[in-house]
Amino acid sequence: MTVLIAGPVYVEPADRDRFVEGHRVIVEAARRHPGCFDLSISADPVEADRVNLFEYWESEEVLTAWRAAAPQPTVRIPIRDGRVRKHVVARSGDPFE
Repeated sequence: MTVLIAGPVYVEPADRDRFVEGHRVIVEAARRHPGCFDLSISADPVEADRVNLFEYWESEEVLTAWRAAAPQPTVRIPIRDGRVRKHVVARSGDPFE
């Protein structure tokens, strides 16, 4: 079953862009990792303190392997709050059907 990890984290507004840029190395490496369908860490266009996280993995096994090999962010910025959740997906399909 595929795995999604998604949700917002909140940092100080002045630190948000550095947070996103500091995680670029993770995004680049994950997108090259076998079994990663997508990974994005991006600034929210509405809330100045919000960063949106999205990960889409082929399986729990692939995610576990990624976590064992993943690089560290290039900056350490405290997360004030977050609502990131992991979802195990039993079925997927065309969103317009």
